[in-house]
Amino acid sequence: MKIEFTVPFRRVPAPLPLLAEPVPERDSPPPRIARLVALAHRLDALLQSGAVSSYAELARLGHITPARLTQIMVLLHLAPSIQEYLLFLSVADARFVTELGLRKIAREPRWDRQRKLFEQPPEMTCFSRATERSLS
Repeated sequence: MKIEFTVPFRRVPAPLPLLAEPVPERDSPPPRIARLVALAHRLDALLQSGAVSSYAELARLGHITPARLTQIMVLLHLAPSIQEYLLFLSVADARFVTELGLRKIAREPRWDRQRKLFEQPPEMTCFSRATERSLS
């Protein structure tokens, strides 16, 4: 027994040219300090909305100590311009900024002084010791 039939093949249309260039994908995740600043804002929003009642509850939910949670939340005390800079910081530049240095800057209550501290040379602010050695 022999069966014959024709199979219709559809032509696949050619892809249309894009009018705009595609946005390049990031090669790596955002820097750790940027993620910490974003996390601090998210946790603050949870507190403000009433979804979470206290820092202790946040720490318990996040499986971290209350002290570590406080360290993260201190980043909210940085001047908005510094926070914005950190959120859009490149991975290459992020290696020069330390969380400890930023927490020291956040202790200063005046934003204009914070900006001055942030812009000071590496040996005096939030930049890492490895950077100091490489610059000298």
